[in-house]
Amino acid sequence: MKLYNYFRSSASFRVRIALNLKDLAYEYSAVHLAKGEHKLASYSAVAADNLVPNLVVEGEHLSQSLAIMEFLDETHPEPALLPKDPLGRARVRALAQSIACEIHPLNNLRVLKYLSANLGLSEDQKNTWYRHWVREGLEAFERQLALGPRSSYCYGDTPGLADCCLVPQIFNGQRFNVNLDGLPLTMSAFEACMKLEAFQKAQPSACPDAE
Repeated sequence: MKLYNYFRSSASFRVRIALNLKDLAYEYSAVHLAKGEHKLASYSAVAADNLVPNLVVEGEHLSQSLAIMEFLDETHPEPALLPKDPLGRARVRALAQSIACEIHPLNNLRVLKYLSANLGLSEDQKNTWYRHWVREGLEAFERQLALGPRSSYCYGDTPGLADCCLVPQIFNGQRFNVNLDGLPLTMSAFEACMKLEAFQKAQPSACPDAE
């Protein structure tokens, strides 16, 4: 397998965690988003959406982090990223999507660049936007965790799909000085994950293209 990704991309970070949890070897191929390498014609031939991550498996190109992680779970079932029961699977998917579909799209690099370059927001205004939406999203995430069974992780006794999404979001939140106080269940899950080698090895500072 070959993973096209960027060390700071939270979507790429999710997939790196999943690959590590399943102990799957892969070739790391860096695509520098800040330099616009994802917009080059050469990368368009790799990823039709010009985004990262993109996982190449047996010549097939897979995009979108949630789809990639579920593919990995279906083709390499152990350790599982999703519970076996339908209700548990729905709850974990909802937690994962709360981050990947609600928080992240408002605050990814494309959006932040547009706020600055096209709408003329200052650095402080852009960062205020970022902090507002991340904090609001994490408060909703905390409420969802409170409704579920108590666990060291987001759900169950082992890290799963939701944890793969949570950890990169917290990393980004810390980078932009988001207030993370008053989120005990969320931060407890994050801290439990970061004790594991699979998460430590996937973090941005451990990537070969880290700056």
